[in-house]
Amino acid sequence: MRKAIAAALWLGLSILGAGHAHAGEAGDAVFAERGPWSLDGKELRWTVHVEGPEQPGFLPIDNGSVTLAETIDPSDQQPVLQLTQKTDRRTRQIGPFPISGGDPVLTFFLEQTARDMAGLTGGSPFYIRNRIKDALFRGGQITQQGQQSVASFTPFADDPNGARMGGFQTLTLTFVLGDPKQPIREFRAETQGAEPGYLNRMTLQ
Repeated sequence: MRKAIAAALWLGLSILGAGHAHAGEAGDAVFAERGPWSLDGKELRWTVHVEGPEQPGFLPIDNGSVTLAETIDPSDQQPVLQLTQKTDRRTRQIGPFPISGGDPVLTFFLEQTARDMAGLTGGSPFYIRNRIKDALFRGGQITQQGQQSVASFTPFADDPNGARMGGFQTLTLTFVLGDPKQPIREFRAETQGAEPGYLNRMTLQ
């Protein structure tokens, strides 16, 4: 099951990453090559808060976390990365991921946002992923806040199906970045207005 989840997450990243050669400045900053990862026995932990409408199938998270750690794959005794997700209700491990691959935390965040949106709107997760992909690699803007860069994207702002998205046409994806080789400090997906009131925020501790 864990390998299946990991495979699904990496499939999502490959879908989102298609066409990276044509990425703009904001997309390049978000998808900067941060591997090979070297955690030196330490763990990286992001707090997680997810809120939205009370609806069957949607899981709000008041005080959760995602931890990135290095471990050994028992199948070949090689170092790999492992995610541990904790929510108010459960703990699960996701992985393994390659040391020299992409950013598994970024992949996790994008997949969770796409799944939440699909669940809340009844829309196609494939369509949602493709729109996010287009925004990340063909749009967006980047601004400076002190020593940090902030990349933001509005994947559904001009979507022809916006009227049927229940407020998700206002969704903004925001990434707070430091050194390109360092982990992303904050991930945020947020809609504007009272409906649907969706927020997915992950903050590095």
